[in-house]
This record gives sequence, C-alpha cells and structure tokens, in this order.
Amino acid sequence: MNDGSPPESNASSLVSSVSWEGCGLILQNCVKLCEKFPDQLSSFYLPILDQLNDKWLRIIGISLMLWISISVNSYYRQPFSARMVLMVLLTLMSIIAVWHLMRGIILHYREKYPRKSQIAKRLFFTFLTTSIVITLLFWLTSAGQHWLSEGSFDDFRVGHETGSITINNRTLAFSLFGFDSVIIILNFIFFQTVYEVVFFIHNSSLREKRLRQAEQEREILKAANLQSQLDALKQQVNPHFLFNSLNVLDSLIEDDPPRARLFLEELSTVYRYLLRSNERHLTELDKELDFIQSYYHLLQTRLGDGLQLSIRIDEDYLQYKLPPLTLQLLVENAFKHNMILPDQPLLIDISTDGAGHLLVRNNIQRKNVRVASNGVGLTNILNKYRMLNQTEPAIRENDGHFLVSLPLIDGSV
Repeated sequence: MNDGSPPESNASSLVSSVSWEGCGLILQNCVKLCEKFPDQLSSFYLPILDQLNDKWLRIIGISLMLWISISVNSYYRQPFSARMVLMVLLTLMSIIAVWHLMRGIILHYREKYPRKSQIAKRLFFTFLTTSIVITLLFWLTSAGQHWLSEGSFDDFRVGHETGSITINNRTLAFSLFGFDSVIIILNFIFFQTVYEVVFFIHNSSLREKRLRQAEQEREILKAANLQSQLDALKQQVNPHFLFNSLNVLDSLIEDDPPRARLFLEELSTVYRYLLRSNERHLTELDKELDFIQSYYHLLQTRLGDGLQLSIRIDEDYLQYKLPPLTLQLLVENAFKHNMILPDQPLLIDISTDGAGHLLVRNNIQRKNVRVASNGVGLTNILNKYRMLNQTEPAIRENDGHFLVSLPLIDGSV
C-alpha cells in the first residue's frame, strides 16, 4: 500500500533483496576464489614463481590494504548492511586482483629481462603494462561500486573519479584518457619496491643455500678423494707384504718343508688379518699387536735369533687405535735396512709412553750395501695420519737407534 512516502530506488530494492544467507554464500565463494586465484595465475608465470615463497607477504599485505581501504572509505561508520558487506567484498576482490596481477607482471618482466643492462627496459615495460592493468581494474571496481550504490550504470562515467595526493595543502592529481596517473604511479612504486626487497632477500638466501651446497659437495668430494687415496695406500701394502712373504716361503720349501708348512699356516692367518684391515681406516692396538706377533713369527722362521722383538705396552692404551699394518711397515723397514746376524741381532722394541704415543725403536746396524728403497713404508704411514687429520708421527735417529713415535688415537672420542 502506498503511504505517500517516495518509492525506494532500484539500488535499495536490489540490495534489500539480497538475504544474509546470500551474502554468506558470496563470501564463501569469494574465499574459495582467493585461494585458487594465485594458482590459476601462476600457470601464466614463468618458473621463477616456483622458487619465490611470498605467501605470508601476500596475506599480510592484502589484509593491510583492505584495512586501509575500509578506513579511508569509512565503511566502519556505515550501518551494517548487505550493501556494506558487498562493498567490502568487492574491495577485497579488487585488492587481491591488483596484488596478484602486479606480482605476475613484475615476475614476468624480471624473468624476461634479468640482466642489469636491461633494468631500464624491464621497468619501462612493467610500468606500461601496470598502467593498463591498474586502469582496467580501477574502472571495473568503480563500475561495481557505482552499481551497488545506484543500482544501474546509467550515470556511470569512466574516469569521473581520480586519485590525488595532498602535500602542503597542494593537491596533485592527473588523469589522461581515463588513466589515473597518481593511482598508477603509487601502485607501481609500491609493488616494485616490495618485490625488489623480496627478491633481494630471496637471492641472498638462495646464494647462501648454494654456498652451503657447494661446501657440502666439496666435503663429499674431499671424503671420496680421501677414501681413494687410502685405498691406494692399502694396495701398496698388500702386494709389498705378499711379495716378501712368498719369497720367504719359496726359500723354506726346499730347505725345511715342515717349517714351510708351519710358515704357510701362519701366513694364512696373517694374510686374513691383512685382508680384513682393508675394510677400515683404524684398528685397535691390541689387534695390531696380535698381528705383529704372528708376523714376527713368520720372520723368525727364516731369520732365527738374528731378529728379536720386545713388546711393553701399558694396558690402558690397548683399545687406542692406529692405522692398520703400521707396525708391519715399521718392522719390515727395520730389517730391510739393517744387518741381521745371530751374533749381532736386530732388536726391535715396541712400547708406550705416558703421553699416549706408541714408540717403535730399533738399533741401527746398516747394511754395507745400500738397499734400494721406493719410500713406501714411512711415507705410507705419514700419509695415512695426514689424511686422517691426525698428528703426524715423529721420526728420530740418535744414540745408535732409529725411533718412530706414533700418536695413538683415543677410540672413545
């Protein structure tokens, strides 16, 4: 019934017909669109998006821009209504679209013109594209706001509203062919600055990650090289030891077959240890001493009383470690370079001191004929300690004795 009051406008009729349930449905669809929008746009971006993680920046930035827009337009002062909700949702959608399209434009041209010499070209095309995109979005948003306010597009005019900046009571505003220069420039400066900072942080993080990765790769290569060198050193020991042992066995087969048989049994025991030692870089001192006892028996089978071995080890050091076959190399080095006679025996003494060193000492009685040496023995030992990052053994010669001091490695560390 007509009570004499003026009829409601089309806008009022349209908005009042929107139920709160309808607003809730629109809001729900808006949230879903906000979640999908970046992923849909990312299909048009270049692979650089896969590396850039700015999720929280976008969430916080869009929220702040929405809060600023609500404050500037005084939405919070208006009565709570369906129209006000739709205006806020339209503003939110506009902000989301602006942010992600600006993000895509910046990333696109950054990927297309990555070099420093192309910065001017990159900024020019970014600004040009930004001008078109921001203007179109601004037109669409203005049209939507006008429709919500007036209920039709009858009085809507493109570019009737322009952004402005007031400085010292002076207002700056400029619009050309519907392009609002103030809004375009402000958006360009804001988003370009934000993403330049983001890329600076991202590139710094990526550079640090690559440095760590390169360091890890160097460590892996270093370890592989160490393993290769250690294996090479072990291969030097095995043929050297086997060659000498077979020479001993060959001399005993004809002279004393029973002793040759015993020698062969002991040789198999020794060589079994030698093969197992190739599986590790370090071995316990007590195991190395057991091995050297067997090795000594092999040598004594041939040399008799011309070679004498004395072992005096503090029990506290039996579980300490050293490179395998170290004692074998030192014993072999001793009888290789010195005369061995029953009435002038070569005395080899193995002991420990209070500083955690294994001392291998022998009396010097050099052979009259110079013995050819390839330097494998002592050099091999020094290289093993060096590659294991351990203190190198000390080699001394004084008072008619040759002494090698081997640092023992604490196995509990």
